[in-house]
Amino acid sequence: METHPLWIAALFGTFLSALMLGIPVAWALGGSAFMITGLCAWSNAHADGSFALDWNTFSLSVERIFGLVENETLVALPMFVLMGHILDKSGISGALMESITHVFRRVRGGLAFGVVVIGVLLAASTGIIGASVVLLGTICLPSMLASGYSVRLASGIVCGAGTLGILIPPSIMLVIMADRLQLPVADLFMASLIPGLILAGLYGLYIFILAQFNPQSVPLASTEGNDVRTDWLKVFKSVVPVFLLILAVLGSIFLGIAPPTEASGLGAFGALILGLVHRGVNRHAIRAIFDQTVNTMGFLFAIFIGASCFALALRLLGGDDWIREALTSGRMNAMLTVAIMLAFIFILGFFLDWIEITLIVLPIVSQIVDGLSFPWAETWGGDQAVLLWFAILCALVLQTSFLTPPVGFALFYLKGASREVLKPRDLYLGIIPFVAVQLVAVFLVFLFPVLVNWLPQMRG
Repeated sequence: METHPLWIAALFGTFLSALMLGIPVAWALGGSAFMITGLCAWSNAHADGSFALDWNTFSLSVERIFGLVENETLVALPMFVLMGHILDKSGISGALMESITHVFRRVRGGLAFGVVVIGVLLAASTGIIGASVVLLGTICLPSMLASGYSVRLASGIVCGAGTLGILIPPSIMLVIMADRLQLPVADLFMASLIPGLILAGLYGLYIFILAQFNPQSVPLASTEGNDVRTDWLKVFKSVVPVFLLILAVLGSIFLGIAPPTEASGLGAFGALILGLVHRGVNRHAIRAIFDQTVNTMGFLFAIFIGASCFALALRLLGGDDWIREALTSGRMNAMLTVAIMLAFIFILGFFLDWIEITLIVLPIVSQIVDGLSFPWAETWGGDQAVLLWFAILCALVLQTSFLTPPVGFALFYLKGASREVLKPRDLYLGIIPFVAVQLVAVFLVFLFPVLVNWLPQMRG
């Protein structure tokens, strides 16, 4: 397909201009796509006909939108979102957090360790970044500040742990990635499990090292009035039901008992039962939960439609070929090519949300990766193993987009939850060590693809 760099630049320029004017992302994506493709079609009809684009190409957008509606993989999204909102609004997540933080108060830096553990549990149960960060900020942040933690360290820990849900299954982003890359959701879930736990472990290691070399920064919290047996009993009562729900959802997917769509329904039903038993779900709560779920899915699918139109316009203008040639023209080796693409995605994460990058950029760069040769690929399953590895690398890099300004949504969530306690400067400086830890995790997965492909290979 012929490439038209000027029209491609106009497409991106229109999109970025719309964002700076405050137009919602979905409208900015779809509107810029239709505006530029409309101008191209007009040019073809009234000028020299040099563009292979006419009014009939607009029908392709309709076909893509219907393709989204018919996609069975995406059925899992509303169920996972519903499960997360039920656990959030029913008070189960709050009870889980309070019980764990009381137990961890007995060791130096224990509150920080507790936040990381809670972040893992919330990631595996709710998977909703906004809810996790707000919960951690509302319950754990005041306790950490009252115990003597610095504002920057406490805010960095909350933001870092709260974003684990983007990587640890059942992650909404992984479901979308599986759809865009034509990968089995179960394999992508299994591939992300070890890297997700490694990242959480690196957070814990950073806190441990900080406690050894700068103990004043991670003080020992007061344990007065706490009974050890009572605290552990509360942990048992709060953790076991959530753990069983996680085991039912992920276990049914990993063992092949149920596909992700049915497992997501099981998770939503199980969360509803837990909410009713916990007595945190009543008629008014159910209405609020469903309203939030519908609003979330409306937001997601609006971006889906806009991004699909934008990606189609980019392809019609030859943008796919232009990006592919720019990344492969230097005859670089495969690992260096992947490293450059990851750096490109990392920089995009400063300005764009993960949804736009996943829907528009990831399918393009994955085609480049699909044509690269890696010596370890045949050992772990060939081309699919390479795509799994690259997808998890992208997921790790995109997790940093929640922490990096100016579009770091975790920073906005925490700032809103903490009201006037946190200043923007403290937030921005507090997340720097945790972005560095995330990049260390990217480096480890980049060097050792076995961390991604071992579990899917065992399943296969």
